[in-house]
Amino acid sequence: MSNETLNTRNYFDEPLSLSVFVVKKELTTKSQRHQGFTKFTYQNIVKVIFILLFPLGISAQNIESVLSEIESNNTTLRAYRNLNEAQKLENKTGIYLENPEVGFNYLWGDPSSMGERKDFSVTQSFDFPTAYGIKKKIANAQNEQSDLEFELQRKSILYKAKTICNELIYLNALNDILSERTIHAEDIAKAYNKKFELGEINILDKNKAQFNLLNAQKELEANETESEVLLAGLAALNGGNPVTFEQNIFAAVNLPLDFSTWYSDYESKNIVLQQAVNDVGISEKQIKLSKAMSLPKFSGGYMSESVVGESFKGVSIGMSIPLWENKNTVKLATAQQQVALELANDTKIQTYNQLKGQYEKALSLQKTLASYREALQSVNSSDLLKKALDGGELSLIEYMLELTMYYETFDKFLSIENELNQLAAGLYFFEL
Repeated sequence: MSNETLNTRNYFDEPLSLSVFVVKKELTTKSQRHQGFTKFTYQNIVKVIFILLFPLGISAQNIESVLSEIESNNTTLRAYRNLNEAQKLENKTGIYLENPEVGFNYLWGDPSSMGERKDFSVTQSFDFPTAYGIKKKIANAQNEQSDLEFELQRKSILYKAKTICNELIYLNALNDILSERTIHAEDIAKAYNKKFELGEINILDKNKAQFNLLNAQKELEANETESEVLLAGLAALNGGNPVTFEQNIFAAVNLPLDFSTWYSDYESKNIVLQQAVNDVGISEKQIKLSKAMSLPKFSGGYMSESVVGESFKGVSIGMSIPLWENKNTVKLATAQQQVALELANDTKIQTYNQLKGQYEKALSLQKTLASYREALQSVNSSDLLKKALDGGELSLIEYMLELTMYYETFDKFLSIENELNQLAAGLYFFEL
């Protein structure tokens, strides 16, 4: 499997400095979480976000290893591989000489005094000689198409797996942040419970803290459930074998400085474009075959005839007269070639414009990510918010609103980075 790079292994030239990395924390029982994070403050969240914004380049697991495993174990791919071999055998059938024909006649005379007559013949029929060479070339071209179709199916399966992995990276990164939020909400709920017991706050404030905790817990649970569903999808692609995937950092995405220059190299790697070009070549050979099949067919062989007292032996030669059987076949092949040419041209146009659109969107997302990063780095109100909450200058609901706004911004940052990597997976499709 190859890296997400093109041209000297670099598909893009300007590195995107935004990637996500967080240190996974195993959160087991509630008591363990409280023990490890009793002194958790908002500064801890800032530290985690700092790590997310400035990745250390450490990856828990490589996507390529997952794709390699799926390529070995995928049952659908195994079926496609066998189908490809069967298709190639089918393409090689019907391109050889027809079976020879053996004939024997036994005739008795009337009256019986005429004796008996015995005929024996062996005949071989064959098309005009040039037809067999053309049939072989067509079969070879069809086999190449079959190999390309198998390769396209292989890449499609790996692409599906890669998009799932990208989504899991996003969910794994989000899970770390949601875990921190849940721990933070637990600390607040615990503190407000104590304040309520001491009579410092009323039941409404206590309930707000509990609702905040409940929302954080349910959001974390939903995220973990979604991850489990995606892991089940990877297991299905992996022949039913479970996959452990804890990676939470996206690979750097780099966009080409010049799309047209990249695309000129990309065309030679695009299987769909190759298939379209091959279809044109096959249609051209079909025209030649139709013309060859419109020429006379021949037959030759041995024949003997025996009657009472006499025997005749010799060769037999025959030729068909091409009048009606192949009428319009050349016109049909020519029309099919025109269709193949138009489809190849349309495929090239559609492919170029589709990739151009994906490239432009990726550029836009890259700029958006840079803006989000700048915004997140410039926000330094965490200490003030926490002090304001502890000092009673902010109510709990005001504090949660401010905090929620910050969290939503970071969630959006992760979501956009995920979208960018999914776009890159599409651009890199033929590199899989």
